[in-house]
Amino acid sequence: MIVAFSVTPLGVSEDVGEYVADAVRVVRESGLPNRTDAMFTSLEGEWDEVMDVVRRAVAAVEARAPRVSLILKADIRPGVTDGLTSKVSTVERHLSA
Repeated sequence: MIVAFSVTPLGVSEDVGEYVADAVRVVRESGLPNRTDAMFTSLEGEWDEVMDVVRRAVAAVEARAPRVSLILKADIRPGVTDGLTSKVSTVERHLSA
């Protein structure tokens, strides 16, 4: 399963980078395959472990912000591993053809 999610603190200053860093730190410390870009963090693993990391990432931001927004998109595809890499590789292969 791959989950792409965004955790945004609300009711804080316009600069939210330090709050987002708290969430990303939780993801990186999880040991699960992950990638962070300007808009989302993608995480790959089994349902329970991925959702636990998302829950803890939200809690890390919630500990410092009065309100938190969570956007989450999931690709639930049993038996597929290394989707974070293989999906991008497939697109790149088509682009270079």
